[in-house]
Amino acid sequence: MSEQPTARAEGAAVPAEDAAGTKPLLQIAELRIDYRAQGRSWSPAVRGVSLHVDPGETVALVGESGSGKTTLVQGSLGLLPASARVSGGSISYSGVDVTGWRDARMARVRGNYVGFIPQDPNTSLNPVKKIGQQVIEAVAFNERTAASSQEHIDAALESLRTAGLANAERVFHQYPHELSGGMKQRALIAIALAGKPKIIVADEPTSALDVTVQRVILDHLETLRTELGIGILLITHDLGVALDRADRIAVMQRGEIVEHGPVRELIANPSSDYTRRLLAAAPSRHQGRLAPSPGLQPRTPGEGIVVRAEQLRKQYTLRSAGGRSLVNALDGVDLVVRAGTTHAIVGESGAGKSTLASIIAGFATADSGTAWVGERETTSLSHRELREVRRDLQFVFQNPYTSLDPRFTVAKLIAEPLRAFRVATGRAELMTRVRELLRAVALDDSYLQRTTAQLSGGQRQRIAIARALALNPRVIVLDEAVSALDVSVQAQILQLLVDLQTELGLSYVFVTHDLGVVRMIADDVTVMRDGGIVEHGTVQDVFLSPQSDYTRALLGAIPGTRFATV
Repeated sequence: MSEQPTARAEGAAVPAEDAAGTKPLLQIAELRIDYRAQGRSWSPAVRGVSLHVDPGETVALVGESGSGKTTLVQGSLGLLPASARVSGGSISYSGVDVTGWRDARMARVRGNYVGFIPQDPNTSLNPVKKIGQQVIEAVAFNERTAASSQEHIDAALESLRTAGLANAERVFHQYPHELSGGMKQRALIAIALAGKPKIIVADEPTSALDVTVQRVILDHLETLRTELGIGILLITHDLGVALDRADRIAVMQRGEIVEHGPVRELIANPSSDYTRRLLAAAPSRHQGRLAPSPGLQPRTPGEGIVVRAEQLRKQYTLRSAGGRSLVNALDGVDLVVRAGTTHAIVGESGAGKSTLASIIAGFATADSGTAWVGERETTSLSHRELREVRRDLQFVFQNPYTSLDPRFTVAKLIAEPLRAFRVATGRAELMTRVRELLRAVALDDSYLQRTTAQLSGGQRQRIAIARALALNPRVIVLDEAVSALDVSVQAQILQLLVDLQTELGLSYVFVTHDLGVVRMIADDVTVMRDGGIVEHGTVQDVFLSPQSDYTRALLGAIPGTRFATV
């Protein structure tokens, strides 16, 4: 394969607006990008991809982790790492071929022509600089003049307002840690708008946000597109977001575009098996609870109550520049989990969901109130007594990257709770049980000697579930256990949970902010907000007849409902 092309069109100007509107804002033609690990040969990551974005339209690039989406975006923006190269094809903005341009020239393109919104504001914003200073820097860079003039301050404030920040003057003087997740994302949009771009490239801009905040951000991007004629390239693994927001969708798999077309055509007649699988896995396109896999008898919920909480209260102290303040994380919360069922606890960040789950599991203490697991009242137990409760209740965390020890093999990870509670009497019995647990989560013995670095995100979460099953618990608490997974992997894990519940009679406490997922897996649901309970009942009752405006807002924000089949 050829080396990276030398710089082309070095005498060409930075792309300018196409007054006639005859050229795409972005044109990628047969682009090929390779990666090389240290001491190894080049391997293709993007294989002859063609894509274009016209003025005033939104194009969604959809695919799972590892499909090549981010590599394609990095290549189009001149942000590839040193271990990557463009080995063929071309990248043009408004007809100007920028393939192979050096970084200094591409930086001008990124500022004045294309605005980039990265995924995570927590890593993209400078934590030691005020928001206004960061926007001013973007304004000054695009104008190539000093960053101290009143004109730059006015331009930065205008950019913050255009990004949807009503209190622009206040945000201007705040640090990133003083803003909510949605406000931080708007600050990134303001920085992207500072150069008055013709096209915005948004790489998973809402994947870490609550569904209602996600809706606000995406609504605002749509407003910018409509009012300013900006083109948008939206990169996402969430097909529901793409279905709601895009004019055209390009589906990417293993470095190639496997399907490309208008949204309605793609939904009505997908030509690729991969696209059909993504559509089938989208939570918004499911009506009702997942059924057990063929061969399993329909489950019969048990009798009685496995988890109960009464009037739980918990306050936290927040420290800020203005002093200390008390926040009610839980304000008199009651909860009842029926045996053999899945009880979902839903709400936005800060609602108190994880605090409630942590108190039930004994990881945190309540200021007042009581909680029971089975017949054991857990809020006053000693550490040793709580350890025994863990036989009945296990916890699966959101991020298996941090909850599983990267030094351990899969065999050691699964065996650890068995050893800690002395469940197995010898190595042979131990490994027999480890293999049983591995098969229970649909993995085979070939995974035993792998470490977490050799597993995908879905495989890691399966290992976390296998560990949770090791002690034959009655209850498993899952705290946002599928929120970080691709939609098709998420669907596999949800089906696994349904099957395990059917086979083993498990009860789940399922903490999530995604009501689309709740509809697929839960029997009962409790909706929380600001430490209190807004609404609770069966999933069918709450979804069909929500009593609270807040619940209605959450239901209305489920991505993918625009073309959902219900």
